[in-house]
Amino acid sequence: MGRLVRIGDISREFGLSLSQIRQLADSGALPAERSPGGHRVFDPGAVRSALARTSMQIPADARWSTPTWIREVAIPGLREDAVWREFATDAQDQLGTEARSIVSYAFTEMLNNALDHSQGSRVSVSAWLGRVESRFEIRDDGRGALSHIRDVFGLDDLYDALAELTKGKTTTDPERHTGEGIFFTSKAVDIFTLESEGIAWTVDNVRQDQAVGLSDVAVGTRIRWELDPSTTRALIDVFKEYTDDDHVFSTTRTTVRLFGFGVRFVSRSEAKRLLRGLEQFSRVRVDFTGVEEVGQGFVDEVFRVWPAQNDGIVMEPVGMEGPVEFMVRRGLPPSRRSGAQET
Repeated sequence: MGRLVRIGDISREFGLSLSQIRQLADSGALPAERSPGGHRVFDPGAVRSALARTSMQIPADARWSTPTWIREVAIPGLREDAVWREFATDAQDQLGTEARSIVSYAFTEMLNNALDHSQGSRVSVSAWLGRVESRFEIRDDGRGALSHIRDVFGLDDLYDALAELTKGKTTTDPERHTGEGIFFTSKAVDIFTLESEGIAWTVDNVRQDQAVGLSDVAVGTRIRWELDPSTTRALIDVFKEYTDDDHVFSTTRTTVRLFGFGVRFVSRSEAKRLLRGLEQFSRVRVDFTGVEEVGQGFVDEVFRVWPAQNDGIVMEPVGMEGPVEFMVRRGLPPSRRSGAQET
């Protein structure tokens, strides 16, 4: 449990009325405790995570109205570092040391993506700054990130494009970009959302979960992220988790559930979609969280056939439960069955 604040703080920082907060807390959607004096108190981090799960129960964009800082500018000739310096000057006292480092990285990387990849004409940059929560949004009027990836890589649909984006190192301009910005931003902040052409991908690092849903963004791309301004998470530690001793981005974590519909993954073709592009890494954590069934063909392709064709790459299954753990362990080479760990 983190620091606890009163209902008025939650109302101001999250843009919800007192009655909305009470209703959500009474229903169990928002976690709350009682102070010794009987007042309702909340952990802002837990509230932030819960609101990501209960977005259908509150008015659309209720928490994303009236930003405390906003700029809408033309893309041609714009430099992301100049916009960051202007923002940092205005907000220098409202972010802690670690939060400022994370926001600086996310702000410049996401704005640079809009400038270099969106093919749009304008971009808006907004921030909502408060004592217990900070929120940010970058939105462009371009063609949409997912269709751009789909077309450049010759993929079947927008969901295939999103699946590629989640792996890291996916870029439509490899001469100028590494493709790492979205991946590391999504891991560094508390909650990250990318919306494009009716699809929303959310990474919730508070609950260690991911989800794909629907979005009202039909034109361009909107990226939002949320972060505790007093976070103790260090950006360097986020990088270390996915880089080797030579500081090379060598490890990725791919979430099986994002590569199809439902909770069953049984075919080799589904496995091949999951594995596309992963030969760029030396270690791949295959996350089975939320998956209820896997087939022998899927497991064989992921843990025997593909590694044999890509010598030296370690495939590490994590997040397994019940029948999935049985099938995965059964499909692993004998030398690795006892070493498979859930993390």
